Amino acid sequence: MPTNIPVVENILNANDRLAQENQARIDAAGVFSINIIASPGAGKTSLIEQTLPLLKDKLRVAVVDGDIATSIDADRAAQAGALASIQVNTGGDCHLDAVMLRGALEQLDLTQFDLLIVENVGNLVCPANFKLGTHKTVLVASVPEGDDKPYKYPGTYRGVDALIINKVDLLPYVNFRMDYFQQGVQVLNPGVTTFPLSCRTGEGLAAWVGWLVQNAKK
Repeated sequence: MPTNIPVVENILNANDRLAQENQARIDAAGVFSINIIASPGAGKTSLIEQTLPLLKDKLRVAVVDGDIATSIDADRAAQAGALASIQVNTGGDCHLDAVMLRGALEQLDLTQFDLLIVENVGNLVCPANFKLGTHKTVLVASVPEGDDKPYKYPGTYRGVDALIINKVDLLPYVNFRMDYFQQGVQVLNPGVTTFPLSCRTGEGLAAWVGWLVQNAKK
């Protein structure tokens, strides 16, 4: 057996243990938490920007933004209405991990929030392998990316709790076969909660926000 396999397994096992500790900390504060993953440009930050104003007077929201560099996304979340917005720069890593999230949690008084949104680094591979300790993982796919992504990234699609199909306003202009895309999703993740929406027009956002509120109020 190649020596790198046990090393990778040990890293992931250690990360999973820390993720459990993170979730216990989040649970103790009574907070609902989501980890948003997507490829670059799919619309993670735009989704957060459009979601936060709709949650005003409904949920108190904290956002943790992961990126290789800059605080651009955290600044956008703060401007959109996040009560707290923390940037985690990975220094080159293509994903957040449980250690990084733990550092962010230490900067928050979780008892002051109802919802924690974690925006992961834009990547369809690495973030799927590293648990953070959030309750749900949400994948943002977008119409311009193409309808073949479930077939190319089965591990990512298989492991998510909710799927957002963003930029549906572009369907008339892009060769995107919705039936083909959804068929690939259903093979991997039957019955996954799905929200077709457009951050530009606002179409479908109400259902997404309702899902967040429903889960946070449980």
